Amino acid sequence: MSPIYCRNRGACCGLTGLTAGIVLLLQSLVPLAAAASPYAAAPGYLNLNEHLDRYPEQRELMAQFAEQVEAPAEPLATPPARAVRIAMVYPGQQASGYWRRSSRAMARRLERLQIPFELKTYFSRPGGDLDLQEQQLADALRWDPDYLAFTLDLLPHSRMIERILAQHRTRLILQNITTPLADWQSTPPFLYVGFDHVQGTQLLAERMFELIDYRGKYLMLYFAPGYVSEMRGGTFAAAAAKYPDIEQVGAFYTNGEAEKAYRATQRALKQHPDLKMIFASATDTALGALRALREAGRMDVLINGWGGGKAELAALRRGELDLTVMRMNDDNGIAMAEAIKLDLMQAPQRVPQVFSGQMMLVERSVSPEVLGYLERQAFRLSGGADDNNNNDNDEGGRRGERGGASDMAGDALANELAAGALK
Repeated sequence: MSPIYCRNRGACCGLTGLTAGIVLLLQSLVPLAAAASPYAAAPGYLNLNEHLDRYPEQRELMAQFAEQVEAPAEPLATPPARAVRIAMVYPGQQASGYWRRSSRAMARRLERLQIPFELKTYFSRPGGDLDLQEQQLADALRWDPDYLAFTLDLLPHSRMIERILAQHRTRLILQNITTPLADWQSTPPFLYVGFDHVQGTQLLAERMFELIDYRGKYLMLYFAPGYVSEMRGGTFAAAAAKYPDIEQVGAFYTNGEAEKAYRATQRALKQHPDLKMIFASATDTALGALRALREAGRMDVLINGWGGGKAELAALRRGELDLTVMRMNDDNGIAMAEAIKLDLMQAPQRVPQVFSGQMMLVERSVSPEVLGYLERQAFRLSGGADDNNNNDNDEGGRRGERGGASDMAGDALANELAAGALK
């Protein structure tokens, strides 16, 4: 079957709201009872369709800005008198290199835009470390940055963000969220940036259901209680519920920890020897589940990745991971740099409220040439090093920015396109 599918950033789809009542972080692996699903829709978030219906002028802004992200860097004509201060507070202590690569890609784009800057980065564990994150935010704000990049996953994050928005002292960039909050429209963040969780999950769901012939038992491995689990796991569960012969037999919050995913998978395999599929909401979750499948000799169970970082692609090449949705990772780092450039040009009105980067669905049957090409595009500024290595090596054409493929990769890509591998 077709090994690659594409969801362009312009495509929009339905989202469900973030659960309003989740306020506790689970400190251990906790199964979810079917009757206690956290996915009752709650108001507050606007999916991309709703956002564009309310603000149709954003369509053209988004399209123009996407072209700017895709194009080579054009240096700022008049650099600022002092270095721009940028602080990043990220849950980057995980196997996925998404956060660290985003920081590197933004820094390198700023260098090519000839914008002087100072950068402070703070990392914590995903799904927890709320006290640490609050301390890091306070430390970052004491530095008085011009721009602050943060995320919104857990309910307490929203309270932290509201305090920042109320102060009007720094431009706030919210990363890994592409669904604006309606309550913040009067004083919105400077930019929502990332890769749409729902669109990526829909790509996975459509293909995974097809691969199990729309029947069988599956295990749900959520991230931590909050936005990412809602948008990824909630979307997958809602899609699966449309097929009467697809049955969810377990659901666990893993807090993005491989060990918890490992134990949940072991338990599910013992309780359900006929398990056919696992949906993993994040990289560490997928890697933990894979370990359990290897040990049990159950590599016949279909399992996905989410994000397409180096660790996932290595598992894909080994034939262990069946498929993943691969972010063109550096899109969001470049988008942040280009938004800062427009702001320095006194043109913030040209920055859209939302930037959602491109994603590709990649299966393990993809050719090495095409996978290599996609890697060069995804990591064109953050480099070909390990996800969490700060190696400064660049890959890709046009001095590390998105460029043409080599003849071999270009031919291979063209062949797979002609075969209907890109949709």
